Amino acid sequence: MGLMDGKRGVVFGIANDRSYAWYITKQLIEAGAECAFTCLPDPKGKMENRCRGALKELGQTDPWLMRCDAGNDQDLDAVFEKLGKDFGKIDFVVHSIAFADREFLKLGNFHQTSREAWSQALDISAYSLLAMSQRAAPLMTDGGSIIAMTYYGGEKVIPGYNVMGIAKAALEHTTRYLAAELGENNIRVNTISGGPLRTLAASAVGGIAEMFEHQKRKASLRRNIEGEEVGNTAVYLLSGMASGVTGENIHVDAGFSIVGI
Repeated sequence: MGLMDGKRGVVFGIANDRSYAWYITKQLIEAGAECAFTCLPDPKGKMENRCRGALKELGQTDPWLMRCDAGNDQDLDAVFEKLGKDFGKIDFVVHSIAFADREFLKLGNFHQTSREAWSQALDISAYSLLAMSQRAAPLMTDGGSIIAMTYYGGEKVIPGYNVMGIAKAALEHTTRYLAAELGENNIRVNTISGGPLRTLAASAVGGIAEMFEHQKRKASLRRNIEGEEVGNTAVYLLSGMASGVTGENIHVDAGFSIVGI
């Protein structure tokens, strides 16, 4: 019997078969969960095709999939309205999305960040969790679990991570406030701080190759992480095994974050 048998929820953020969201989905399905998905809208449907291709590798040949721009309230309304109609209730939400203009993800140019780039990064990367939680909570009639993906750059300065670090800091504290308010409804909210993974999003960060090498040298386990390790932690947080855990940020980074020098 799987940890997630009988559980239903939605995963935001599958870009391809190397994304955190894909590994989380893989482990959720193996644990028995039923998952719905969203993908970014684009005129030619390239993002949807890429998402469907990644899901097909997980045996999801006819997935529940809707296009959704997390910065658009109407899109979010449509997703959760359809989830309510199709599922009745949901048990979990996976927030694995972030965005910042790559022009401002370069080494040494954080002080050049524009007001527009700042606002856009915090809206898509942090406020979207609040927006999703507002809509998910009424569907979590038997309680539930919400998780979001973050990174150590929200706690310490990581050269090149820049405005995304600010957004992740906001995301992490948003999680704590949500956990405090939604706890009375038996809804838990946590973040996973994953080590660097070779994802589409990571490719936009200046100095990412050096970041991987530094992680490998400094981390307690002397290696980078594997996507499945984040997926396993996600299953733990979304399942009843973590029934007493909320408002936490769990590092899955091979021990990188505990080492000072």
